[in-house]
Amino acid sequence: MAAPIEDYAILSNCRTAALVSREGSIDWLCLPRYDSPSIFGALLGEQKHGHWTIRATDPDATVTRYYEDDTFVLVTRWETPTGVAEVREFMPIDGGRVELVRRIEGASGHVDFTTELRMRFDYARALPWVRQVGSHVAPALLAIAGPDAVLVRGVEMNPDDHVHRGSFTVESGSGLDLTLTWFPSHLEAPDPADVDRLLTHTLHWWREWAGRVDHDGPFEDEVVRSLMVLRALTHEDTGGIVAAATTSLPEDFGGVRNWDYRYVWLRDAALTIEALISHGFLRVTARWRQWLLRAIAGDPKELQIMYGLAGERDLTERELTSLPGYQGAAPVRIGNGAQVQYQGDVIGEVMVALEAARVAGVEETDFSWALQKAMLAFAERHLDKPDNGIWEIRGEPQLFTHSRVMIWAAFDRGARA
Repeated sequence: MAAPIEDYAILSNCRTAALVSREGSIDWLCLPRYDSPSIFGALLGEQKHGHWTIRATDPDATVTRYYEDDTFVLVTRWETPTGVAEVREFMPIDGGRVELVRRIEGASGHVDFTTELRMRFDYARALPWVRQVGSHVAPALLAIAGPDAVLVRGVEMNPDDHVHRGSFTVESGSGLDLTLTWFPSHLEAPDPADVDRLLTHTLHWWREWAGRVDHDGPFEDEVVRSLMVLRALTHEDTGGIVAAATTSLPEDFGGVRNWDYRYVWLRDAALTIEALISHGFLRVTARWRQWLLRAIAGDPKELQIMYGLAGERDLTERELTSLPGYQGAAPVRIGNGAQVQYQGDVIGEVMVALEAARVAGVEETDFSWALQKAMLAFAERHLDKPDNGIWEIRGEPQLFTHSRVMIWAAFDRGARA
């Protein structure tokens, strides 16, 4: 069974994310994008649905965790009677690689570790073909299924009924690097990572970004960390902002309201942009506006409330039987049926965000003006149309007060412009 939600830490390369439990298990990872199929899916089931665990062998080891200051580099400290060791985990900010790094370093004495790897591609629907491709000196496992290939380097692991296990010891001043690299299965595997370079670059990248936060008030650490999460959910290549890194975590335990939030809701993204604008981040705002222009495109009468990370429109909802759900909360869904809903407030949310961007100094273009005029024309044609509302009800559309107010906000921001 998956760990409690609050026990998971997030790693991100601003293209996708991994969730790591306090026990050192990566229970959720979709590659190469947030909305790609999972290769580790234990979050929505059990270990047999895919995970990668690295932990001290001693069951009574003491665990403490923290992020390196102003980064998503996670440090897990294992203390045992024989010594202390740290596992430093991160996803490199490097557009040329899709990788997860787990560096284990001895701090004092010696610590014995075990690792267990269960790769289950395509939401645990595909058992990959796995073979040893390295050597005793440089061990590596290659897993392939369909379009995806994953290469795990760093420690020798032996197969046992589609599970790979290994063990190793780190002493004070020594350590080793374990890396997981994704690449398209029809291409050659990338060369081994330069972990020192990737770690240095990733630390610098996050700290440089966090250092630009414009905040004059209380709770600075909390504000910076919250903004970093929003940045992590903003795709580095497309500018799309996903609502969450996961799918099908239940709104209530054991319930059926388990939705896939790995897509870009216009409303949620607009609110995110307002938060980023208020703290000085105009470049990411301009990139989101470009994403918006590409996604909506064409005729606004075809406007959707949500899109894929690159502006994809087909987000057809399906239920999966391969994953039993977080702590048994079924069904697990991919895609989202809300894509076909009319939610009257959305244009208002977008117009408010676009005005905030304009006031902050993001220069308008012919295309951005045309988009706003077209959205207002769309809102005018739908003034009295019942909608599914901010709550995305799946019943009969209604005239929601919130939607009516946000339609007013759309025209108000248009008039101000």
